[in-house]
Amino acid sequence: YEEQKSPDGLAQAFIIGESFIGNDNVCLVLGDNIFYGHGFSGLLHEAIDNLDNNISSIFTYFVNDPQDFGIVEFDDKGHVKSIEEKPDKPKSNFAAVGLYFYTNDVIQISKEVKPSDRGELEITSVNQEYLKLNKLKALLLGRGFAWLDTGTHDSLLEASNFIRTIETRQGLKVSCIEEIAYKYGYINKDILNKIA
Repeated sequence: YEEQKSPDGLAQAFIIGESFIGNDNVCLVLGDNIFYGHGFSGLLHEAIDNLDNNISSIFTYFVNDPQDFGIVEFDDKGHVKSIEEKPDKPKSNFAAVGLYFYTNDVIQISKEVKPSDRGELEITSVNQEYLKLNKLKALLLGRGFAWLDTGTHDSLLEASNFIRTIETRQGLKVSCIEEIAYKYGYINKDILNKIA
């Protein structure tokens, strides 16, 4: 773990984590974001495949209050046309969520980002640079998918109620690490029983 000593923006994560990242591509997921929906693993694999083709990926989600987010505008073919951070007049309702897959050059790009008016190295500025380089793809978290940003007290309560409803209704745990490890063969039945 490395500490960000002051709130200087999300893009600073790549500068702080440079030695950890090394020569690898990188995924950044915001700790207060929850993603839930069928087909999510496929979207993650698509983002990894994009990296193999030297393309970085962001994820988008339709929101009712676009002025509160980084907003992605698409052209008529579904390609990213523009990205703006918390625009007064949003060009779409598609927010860039807190999940990003970047090629290794994100470190250098982040070092070259100029601080915003808020004094932060904005992740939107990184995304805009990838867009200029024609190396950015946006993947849509579509209908029936839940993206929950738990950064406020109200949104944390909403997310808690959502997860409780799913688990109560289905009788299954959401993102149970032990179940996932067993399903993919990382642990055997004996270890699963011991954990249980």
